[in-house]
Amino acid sequence: MQALERARESLDGLSVGDAFGECFIHMPPSAVISTVQQRAVPPAPWPYTDDTEMALTLYASLRLRAGIEVDWIAQSFAENQDLDRGYGRGMWLLLSAIRHGYPWRHAAPSLFEGNGSYGNGAAMRVAPVGAYFADDLDLVIEQAHYSAEVTHCHPEGIAGALAIALAAAWACRDRQAGEFARGPAFLERIWPLLPPSQVREGIRRAQDVAPDQMPILAAKALGNGSHITAQDTVPFVLWCAAGSPDDYPAALWRTVSGFGDIDTNCAMVGGIVACATGCAGIPSAWLAAREPLPHWSLAE
Repeated sequence: MQALERARESLDGLSVGDAFGECFIHMPPSAVISTVQQRAVPPAPWPYTDDTEMALTLYASLRLRAGIEVDWIAQSFAENQDLDRGYGRGMWLLLSAIRHGYPWRHAAPSLFEGNGSYGNGAAMRVAPVGAYFADDLDLVIEQAHYSAEVTHCHPEGIAGALAIALAAAWACRDRQAGEFARGPAFLERIWPLLPPSQVREGIRRAQDVAPDQMPILAAKALGNGSHITAQDTVPFVLWCAAGSPDDYPAALWRTVSGFGDIDTNCAMVGGIVACATGCAGIPSAWLAAREPLPHWSLAE
């Protein structure tokens, strides 16, 4: 399979996961639990959020430039920002500054009292990059780093993006091999490739959480994105993906069951697992329910 085909399947998995997860954001916990228990698929349509909108820019860069061109994606992030998609305040300020001509290389490090962002926003959008460069893990790391630093230049934000991109790459490789690593074996291939960070340590701890543990208890041990940080999100997301690496619906229901930042968690898991299952593994009704993706990012 060609690199761009892999990236597109990951984008579909990410965007469907994002839109699926968004359906649960405003549900009371009791309704979420009931819906998960019944596997009651929410009614269409499913609008996507900023997770998908930013992933569209990365996919467009891969399609048009065969890689991540940082100045181009910074401008595209800013120009295509739709405030109704749920951007956080920090990202709104950053993209507004870029849109008004302020260089991203100065704007991104200035966030959060000069520390840069360690939110989960770089990780939420990066899976297609890992899919595209799956044949070369060094390139996965390099290009995921580029994709992150434009908005999330804190080491934790970058580590989160590297982890998700590597997971997507390994899922592509497993699909090609026809054999899927699961649970701790899946995670074992990711964290050693990361720089020292809380994200790396969280993924190591995730190896000790049994794959059949209840997701809500795994979330309690690892975090579930409630703090919107990479270190509070990525370990749980990878635990969810590792538990159902070749079953897209199961992986998404598992992720929803952990609550937290549900749409973003599901975007990451969907982007990874679709690399293993292909679009054939995403229920056709779910693809149809997701809001159509815009022409600007997909046109040849």
